[in-house]
Amino acid sequence: MNSRFKKIILLLLAAAMLAGSGRLQKSLNHERAQLGLTRADVLENAPPVLAFTTVALGGFRGLISNYLWMRANDLEQDDKFFEAAQLADWITDLEPHFTQVWLFQGWNMAYNISVKFKDFSDRWRWVERGIELLRDYGLRYNPDDLLIYRELAWFFEHKMGQNLDDANVYYKQEWAKEMMPLFGASGTNFENLLHPQTAEERTNALVLVEKYKIDPVFAQKVDAQWGPLDWRLPEAHAIYWGARGLDAAKKNPDKVKQDDVITVRRNIYQSMLQAFQHGRLVMNRFDQSYELYPNLDLIPKVNDSYEQMMREDEKFRSNIATGHQSFLKNAVYFLYENDRIADAEKWFRYLGEKYPDKTLIMGRPDSYPTNVTLDEFAVATVQEDIGETSQDRVTSVVEGLLLRSYYQLTIGQDDRAAGFKLLAGKVYQNYEKQINKGMSNEKRIGLPPFADINRIVLNQLLDPQQGVPFEMRAVLRTQLGLPAETNAPSISTNAIPPAVLPETNAPATNSIGK
Repeated sequence: MNSRFKKIILLLLAAAMLAGSGRLQKSLNHERAQLGLTRADVLENAPPVLAFTTVALGGFRGLISNYLWMRANDLEQDDKFFEAAQLADWITDLEPHFTQVWLFQGWNMAYNISVKFKDFSDRWRWVERGIELLRDYGLRYNPDDLLIYRELAWFFEHKMGQNLDDANVYYKQEWAKEMMPLFGASGTNFENLLHPQTAEERTNALVLVEKYKIDPVFAQKVDAQWGPLDWRLPEAHAIYWGARGLDAAKKNPDKVKQDDVITVRRNIYQSMLQAFQHGRLVMNRFDQSYELYPNLDLIPKVNDSYEQMMREDEKFRSNIATGHQSFLKNAVYFLYENDRIADAEKWFRYLGEKYPDKTLIMGRPDSYPTNVTLDEFAVATVQEDIGETSQDRVTSVVEGLLLRSYYQLTIGQDDRAAGFKLLAGKVYQNYEKQINKGMSNEKRIGLPPFADINRIVLNQLLDPQQGVPFEMRAVLRTQLGLPAETNAPSISTNAIPPAVLPETNAPATNSIGK
């Protein structure tokens, strides 16, 4: 038998073996799919390079990706994040259903690579790239993977929502700029997204779905269950992706771990707490910047969330109760601060009923009396860090509260203005009352009359050279009923309307020398 004939025989034999292995591979793929052992199906709508690698390499994809994964971990340990990111990208091409590589690469971009840059805009590009990777690609190939939903919720809650990254304010601003055209100035513009009437509204609805992968119908359900939320802020999106993950877990209960479900629920509850603390965006009309304020309308639902957590998570019930108590204290104080006294009274009573064995005064030892009034509670919250015996520090606090009151007045936050003004008066009264009671052997120094402190603060704000900008001075004068600005360097005490001054029982003749 000559060599040419042998080659022909071998080629025919190889072709027969390839044909047989192909038929066998189809059978194995079918059995794997039935048993849920692997997902070797051809990907739909995949990029050409991804479709080629998943089909051409077959079972060898796992061996190659394992090697690349080990190499990526080594590079990560050596702080070679960019090289590790490239390898991770190759692994996602080879094993698009390998959850851990999506989590690794998204985290690497949003946390490790981003902080290598000093410029906040560069950091933001990497944070957003990490979000896009999980949202646009990870979920594309793993639409029911709870861990990817969990990671997305965490990025919004922790990386963007909290303040551990010194660029967090920049992240919030950039995200608000992107969301503003979609959700409007109030952050809850669902009507135009669900029922667009104009070309612009139809474009916005399409961008929301196609670019940001947000289903407006599901988002509205999330807002109804957990809100009202401001969808220009990251907390709303953390809750959205957490809720999407829980929805996917319900559809595939056998494929998820209960611990992962609990973690996602915590993402939602923690994001709810953050949304309560700073979940309302208010524009400063003077410099066109945005500031974060508490979302007090969320208090009942945040409270319900804590109650539900304590029912569902028996292992950490005691820790959750501690957090619940802290939340209630903050809720009472924030309501008081915003001049919502009736609501503050309601939750103050609830706090006392729910935790009767704990002090109601924040930062005080448990032996402190609990039968305090709402006013005493609010003042104690402010005075926690100032010390009752420090005349200078108490004066500074009163001045600071008045400054905040007038500032809130200029930007249209009348309730907060009234709340800060009330609080300033209560802190003043409390200090004077402690002096009159003589509760300490330490020599105490009286405060200047409240009217004098108020006049000094207002003079500072309205001073043409050293005060706030002209536009703010004009608004403040209008709000207080003062005459238009003149060349006078200060304002007479008699020119200040009585409504500006909180009621106080302190004698009008108090002096520093008392």
